[in-house]
Amino acid sequence: MGEFSKWLLHEDQKELFDYLFAVVLNIFFLALITLMLWPLGKASFALHLAKGYWVFWTVVIITSTVMILVQRSFRMDLDSRFNAYVISGLILSGFLQLGWSAFVALAVRTSITGMPVWMAVVVIVAGVVSCYVAAVIVGAFYNGALYRMVNLLLAIFSFIVFTIWPALGAAIYGWFFDLVRRFEPFGLFR
Repeated sequence: MGEFSKWLLHEDQKELFDYLFAVVLNIFFLALITLMLWPLGKASFALHLAKGYWVFWTVVIITSTVMILVQRSFRMDLDSRFNAYVISGLILSGFLQLGWSAFVALAVRTSITGMPVWMAVVVIVAGVVSCYVAAVIVGAFYNGALYRMVNLLLAIFSFIVFTIWPALGAAIYGWFFDLVRRFEPFGLFR
């Protein structure tokens, strides 16, 4: 295990480490939330988040791949067109991060109706932490301190905004919510 960890933590493997860290953090978070909410009878919230993460990962992978292809076709890189490269990455990663925050804010708002206050606080904290996990996922695909800082701040701020004003999140990201509603990941294993 020592040699593997040295290899994984080497600077040449930074991207692989970021991807693996995002996957492990996502799985750990979902397992923890499920174990916390199952005895409270709210495991459906954890299942909803799991479906959302599945779709989110798919959307992030596809959009980042398309972004790389577009940047290569327009010859945008850090050396020749620095501003266009960074701004396009900030716009797309921010759009993805806002989408997750809107999804979670609406899911939290729907789940906490009729709950005792202490249980609602647990679900809201789970929503905030899920925004952090989504920022780690986006940060794995959009490397750089600027992207990570902006997306983390955007995650927390937009979660608060979409919790207060859910109609805004539904208007902008209704397509994402429809994807999650239609997607049945457990149907794949039948």
